[in-house]
Amino acid sequence: MEQFRVYHYDSFTSIPHQGNPAGVVFKADRLSDSEMQLIAHRVGFNETVFVLESNRADIRLRYFTPGHEIGLCGHATIASIYGLHSNGMFGDVDSITLETKDGILPVSFSNKDNKLYIKMKQHSPQFLPFEGKVEELSASIGISPSEMEMTLPIVYGSTGAWTLLIPVKRLSSFREMKPNNNQFPNILKEMPKASVHPFCMEVVNSSSLMHARHFSSPFSGTTEDAVTGTASGVMGAYYLEYMDNEKDEVQFIVEQGQEIGKDGRVHVDVRRNPEGIDVYIEGTAVYVGEVNWKK
Repeated sequence: MEQFRVYHYDSFTSIPHQGNPAGVVFKADRLSDSEMQLIAHRVGFNETVFVLESNRADIRLRYFTPGHEIGLCGHATIASIYGLHSNGMFGDVDSITLETKDGILPVSFSNKDNKLYIKMKQHSPQFLPFEGKVEELSASIGISPSEMEMTLPIVYGSTGAWTLLIPVKRLSSFREMKPNNNQFPNILKEMPKASVHPFCMEVVNSSSLMHARHFSSPFSGTTEDAVTGTASGVMGAYYLEYMDNEKDEVQFIVEQGQEIGKDGRVHVDVRRNPEGIDVYIEGTAVYVGEVNWKK
């Protein structure tokens, strides 16, 4: 029986068992697609990432939820790059390139307060209108339509993974949310496999600009993602697109996970360019332990 080691890292935090957990499998080239999917299902984290060799970039990453493979995952990228860098994989360089299923992305490193921070560029943001029923949508996450901020649009957004961005008026609503994930595909008719991402401008921590939760698509095999990198990145693009179209760039912190005891922070940096908006997210991580899985 061959043994594969899954390493547990928590992203967007420096405190074990806070932030968002990811499983990381290094040197995973010998694993088949079905073996990767089975390992991700057995581990049970929102995402498990597999590190492979690349002939197009410095490394290649593949990301699996317990239910299926996805093209890009922010917190699993931070986790795996943190693990590789901490073990001397990249030497003294301050940037690398990363091959994903959705393309090649740049990643850079910095040291802040004696902690390693990883900054990754995401794909160009895309937005599509939500044309479903607001009453059904609000009920599916356990709040009333009156708690939603209807002066801002509800839209699908993606910088690598599609999610439905739902502006909410008050922070207090987030403590009451109880998602019924199985209802999402029937409500999200334009994009049935999208996740759901409510957010607001009231925050727990004064250093943050936005607060959020992230409810998974039922196809992913999980209920809630504690701290979400790709959705935080698209929130930055949403800010420039729909909330302050006079600004050319903005940097801020998204907080997430407080309602489920997984306090995390995502640094977001978005900048307009002649073709659209460049989106970057940044965060640190921490090693937690190992999970042994036998083939």
